[in-house]
Amino acid sequence: ADSMVTNFHLPKSSLFIMVSAFAGKELLRHAYDVAIKEEYRFFSYGDAMLII
Repeated sequence: ADSMVTNFHLPKSSLFIMVSAFAGKELLRHAYDVAIKEEYRFFSYGDAMLII
């Protein structure tokens, strides 16, 4: 697969690690920095992201 739709998961969770393996740690860290700045919602009922 070359794309993924996922939520913003808790850092250090197994789901965060899985997404990091797919997208790369640096890209994901940047996405989380932007999400925090823009007040996105995290966890299961929060905002989603599309990784291409």
